[in-house]
Amino acid sequence: MSVIHKTTMAPTKVELLAAWLPTRSWYTATGGAPELERTGGFRLDDPEDEVGIEFLVVTDSSGTAAGSGPRGYLVPMTYRAAPLAGAEDALIGTSEHGVLGTRWLYDGTHDPVLVGQLAALLRGKAEPQMQSVSHTPDPSVTAVLDGTVADGTWAADPAVSVTDGADATHIAFGAGDPVLCLCRVMGGGAQPPAGALGAVTAEWRSGDGARREPFAVVLPATC
Repeated sequence: MSVIHKTTMAPTKVELLAAWLPTRSWYTATGGAPELERTGGFRLDDPEDEVGIEFLVVTDSSGTAAGSGPRGYLVPMTYRAAPLAGAEDALIGTSEHGVLGTRWLYDGTHDPVLVGQLAALLRGKAEPQMQSVSHTPDPSVTAVLDGTVADGTWAADPAVSVTDGADATHIAFGAGDPVLCLCRVMGGGAQPPAGALGAVTAEWRSGDGARREPFAVVLPATC
């Protein structure tokens, strides 16, 4: 299981995301620099114990003064000891970890380790972990998957395309296969969309308290 080191990162994940988020199609510009805080998420373990995997929710409060209010965003992230070949466009940034040294941080939708473990979680083959505590499962995270998908070969091969939309990132594995969608903009509702074949549901904190809603859904077509 992953170990959470109580140490420093320079720059921090939040600092890196403040520069990266405004470059995303699903981010809503507020007219000012993002004002971010961590407001939820969970982790998954890499079976090879090489790649850190985190599903991080950050809330941007920069639009509050303009009347648009805070907005939550989901960023699946991976942390690597060396660059991921072919994923230059998915690099969020690099950071100096106080224990592990230089870490390359990636948008995890483009990292096959994160995508594979998310599919394993949906199949019941991986256990979600607490975001900030080592060796501790997070029972608040739930995952369900339709048996017709779980019993097949869905997501066994690498993704063939990763596409950002207005509020989600769509991961396709092949023609006619169900699509794995990461729900980037939080606050869309407590239930998966109609027709969903599966979902991972977790908690985050919004301005009006704790919420549970889908972080990822499996659909027979794009989100």
